[in-house]
Amino acid sequence: MVNKQKKHLYEGMYIISSVLSDDARTKAVERIKSGITEKNGEIVKVHDLGRKKFAYHINGRREGVYYIIFFEAPPQAIDELWQEYHLNEDLIRFMHIKTEEVPETIEFKSLVQA
Repeated sequence: MVNKQKKHLYEGMYIISSVLSDDARTKAVERIKSGITEKNGEIVKVHDLGRKKFAYHINGRREGVYYIIFFEAPPQAIDELWQEYHLNEDLIRFMHIKTEEVPETIEFKSLVQA
């Protein structure tokens, strides 16, 4: 009998430390992605939004590298992922929300009016 778990579509935002080398940052993102797939999840799309300055210091840092990963996973996988993320020193902040669609592009709008 095949185990068919109901999966939901999630949008995960991850802020990775900007002090990491490109290679280390790539490994950090791969660690996040493999954590999802190990819990019966599927990666749908990854958006690399690049380096952004924070509005305030977070753990003594002023900037981070933002990634948004859309993935499908069973609901119980989210709790397990959060436990892993709290142990990941390269991950400054993270959040997940349930979503209905995956956008082709994502842009941050400038807070400064021209």
